[in-house]
Amino acid sequence: MSQKIVEYFQGKKVLLLGFGREGKATFNYLRKYYPEMTITVADKRQFSPPDENTRIICGENYLDCINDFDVVMQSPGISLRDVEISESTEITGEMDLFLRFADCFKIGITGTKGKTTTTSLIYNIIVTHNYEKATGRKCFLLGNIGIPVFECLDEIDEDSIAVIEMSCHQLEFSKASPNISVITNVYPEHLDHYNGFEGYVNAKLNIVKYQTGEDYFIYNADQGLESFTDVGKLRGRPVPVSINDDKTDAFLASLDGINKHLKGDNAKQDIFFAVAAAKLVGAQERYIELALEEFGGIEHRLEEVGTWEGITFYNDSIATIPHTVVCNVKALGNVSSLIFGGMDRGIDYTELNEFLGSGVVGTLIGLPETGHMIIDALIKGGYKGKTFKVDTMDEAVEIAYKETKKGRSCLFSPAASSYNRYKNFEEKGNHFKSLCKYFGEKN
Repeated sequence: MSQKIVEYFQGKKVLLLGFGREGKATFNYLRKYYPEMTITVADKRQFSPPDENTRIICGENYLDCINDFDVVMQSPGISLRDVEISESTEITGEMDLFLRFADCFKIGITGTKGKTTTTSLIYNIIVTHNYEKATGRKCFLLGNIGIPVFECLDEIDEDSIAVIEMSCHQLEFSKASPNISVITNVYPEHLDHYNGFEGYVNAKLNIVKYQTGEDYFIYNADQGLESFTDVGKLRGRPVPVSINDDKTDAFLASLDGINKHLKGDNAKQDIFFAVAAAKLVGAQERYIELALEEFGGIEHRLEEVGTWEGITFYNDSIATIPHTVVCNVKALGNVSSLIFGGMDRGIDYTELNEFLGSGVVGTLIGLPETGHMIIDALIKGGYKGKTFKVDTMDEAVEIAYKETKKGRSCLFSPAASSYNRYKNFEEKGNHFKSLCKYFGEKN
C-alpha cells in the first residue's frame, strides 16, 4: 500500500471521470480505504451506482460538473480540450498519482508506436533475469498494456520494479516522471483529442519533463528528440538508441533474427530500447538473450493468424498510422494483398500513398473511410494496380482469398483508427481473424 496515495484523498471531494476499467480500479481502491466516502462518478453512458455511497452523473453534459470537485480522476481518452477548469480543481489520474507517490522503481514507456512491444520485452527481460538470479525482486507489468496501476498498489513495495506502458492520455495531466523513461518515437496521432500535434507531443513529454539528474531517458536517436523539444531543458541523463546500433555493438548484432515474432526494423529498434532499459537495472546479457528467445509475440501486432489455401494472413490492427504500415509491409517482404482503412482523423497519408503507388503490393483493398480516400488518390495519380473499395471487413477478406497469390501473404494493417466501425483495434483485429478462419475452413 502507498500511504501517500491514501492520504492524498483525505477530506477531498472526489469525482471519477469515466467508469471503464481504470475508473473502476480507482473506485475499488478508494472504497477499500474510504468505505463511507461519497464518491461521484460521471460518465456519458448510463449505469447503476455500485453502492449507496456513490452518486452518478450521466448523459451528454456529464462534463459540466467538473468544477464542483476538489479532485477529478480523469480516465484516459476523455478529452477536456474545450472545458474550462477552475484553479481550485485538480485534474489528475491513476498514472499521475502512481508516479508521484508509489514506493517502487519505475520504468515508463511511451511513443506513438512500439510502446507495447518495448514494454513487454523490458518486463520479460527483467523477470527472466530476476528469476534466473533468484533476486526475489518483484516486477509488475502495468498501465496502458491493460492493467490499471491502482490494481497492484497493495502488492508493490520499495524494492519492486514497475514496468509501465504510458499512453499520451495517461500522461496528459502527470506531474511526475519515471526513473527510466523510454520514448520510442513520436508521429502525428490523436490530433482530434489535443487540437493538433503540439498538444499531443506535450502530453508525451511529461514522461521526461519531471525527471531529476539521477534519472535516465532513452530515446529514438534516428528521429531525435530535438525535432520536437529542447533537449537541453531535460534533466534526465540521455541514452540515445538507433536502429544502426548493432553495427557498433557486438551483443546487439548477435540478436538479429532471434525471434520470429520480432520482424523488421521497428521490432529491431524495440529490442534495442528494451536492452538499453534492462541494462540500466542490471540485467545481464545471457538473461536478455534468453528472454528475447522466449518472447511469444503480441496479439494484433504483426500477428500471424494462420495459413489457408496457401495464403498466410497477418493481423496488424494496432497499426493506426501510415509509417507503421510501410515498415510492416517491408518487414514481411512477401505481401501480395493489403487490407487497410478506418476513421479519418486528418492524418497526412503522403508517405503511404507514395509507398503503395510504387506497386510494392499487388492488390489493395480499402475499407471506409481512409481506405477509399487513399485508393481514390492513387487512381487519380495514375496508379494501374488492382484496387478494391469495400464497405465491410467480410468483403475485404473474401476478396483477399480470391486475389492474393498462393505462397504469399495478406496483411491487414489499417493505417487509421477503428472507431468509425468498431469499438477499438482489438475488436477490429478479432473480426479480421475470425473471417480469415471462416473463409479458409469454408472453402
